[in-house]
Amino acid sequence: MLKLSSIALAVAFAFATAAQAQTTQTPKRDTADKPRAEQSNRKAKNAEEEQIEAAYKADKAKCDSLKANAKDICMAEAKGKQKVAKAELDARNDKDQAKAQKKVQDAKAEATYEVAKERCDEQKGEAKDACVKQARVERDKAKGKAEKTAEAKREQRAATGGSAERKPADRPAK
Repeated sequence: MLKLSSIALAVAFAFATAAQAQTTQTPKRDTADKPRAEQSNRKAKNAEEEQIEAAYKADKAKCDSLKANAKDICMAEAKGKQKVAKAELDARNDKDQAKAQKKVQDAKAEATYEVAKERCDEQKGEAKDACVKQARVERDKAKGKAEKTAEAKREQRAATGGSAERKPADRPAK
């Protein structure tokens, strides 16, 4: 009888332990588990993002006193400045610098285009159409140049063997 009770107790204990293991939540990996360098990088990035937003709000507030198209131009400049700053921030932490710099150049081209397009609104008829077309051409040139630069950097990196994509068979054995 004692033997049967001991076995029953052991089986109950085993089930209870298994049930406890299933219901116990594993602690989530949060900032306490991350290396300090990664935490400080995240904090620094968050602080810079807040600075970018504060600068955008300040620039936008300056636009409030303006009227009509001058206000539209001012707002386009503020938005463009914000987008470029965010792209530059992201580029600092990106592993693929060629791609990151292309995004920065694209953001600059788009910002310049948006401001130029707003400036074109001051004109009428064919002059306005020609102005917008010229702004579009300049944006496309800038984006094309950014693409060529990024492609050249990728080719250079691949030619020198620097962090070029490798096939699984080419990876060194661990």
